Amino acid sequence: MMLPATPAPVTLPVHGQTGHFPVRRIFCVGRNYAEHSREMGGDPTREAPFFFTKPADAVVLSGATIPYPPRTSDLHHEAELVVAIGKGGANIPLADAPAHIWGHAAGNDLTRRDVQAQAKAARRPWDMAKGFDHSAVIGLLHAGPLPDGAITCTVNGRVTQSARLSDMIWSVPEIIAELSTYITLAAGDLIFTGTPAGVGPIARGQTCTVTIDGLSPAIITLA
Repeated sequence: MMLPATPAPVTLPVHGQTGHFPVRRIFCVGRNYAEHSREMGGDPTREAPFFFTKPADAVVLSGATIPYPPRTSDLHHEAELVVAIGKGGANIPLADAPAHIWGHAAGNDLTRRDVQAQAKAARRPWDMAKGFDHSAVIGLLHAGPLPDGAITCTVNGRVTQSARLSDMIWSVPEIIAELSTYITLAAGDLIFTGTPAGVGPIARGQTCTVTIDGLSPAIITLA
């Protein structure tokens, strides 16, 4: 029996460059904005962010039309800043964390909310609520640093999420330093850094746009 063909590598286009950024792994931070933590039943004064993953081939480039995912009737958007790691390491000191950042992008952590709720109620993992096909929408990657800015999500032009990156409970360097105590980060890793309050449903035929000041938008339409 013949071996399957080697899958094509997952890469991200880079703003202003012809080269592409190779994607190794995708990590995500839970409950990293105070108001979103509260709307999901958490307590931001006591709870540190936790981490989960998505497969690299869940990446969807901005502008795509994707199918409404199976096994859900409550697909939600979650606007997020995505950080691209250019230099790996373990137990990275907080002061050194910015040097590990290659660039940033706008992202959308699509979530099967009903699947997540059922898993939480049963005290089971909710991988299938987060790590499904086409669940990691990412705009053009921009190299270099990113100052504080606004992050906004719209569904068919209606604003659903609006905050500032500085509203994060844990900053990007703190996220990198903390995550590197669990695993050894590597060049090509991506980190979705959490979503503001206002997550909500996207229906078939709707277009969802995530914008972050200084970055290209992350846009998808549901078929």
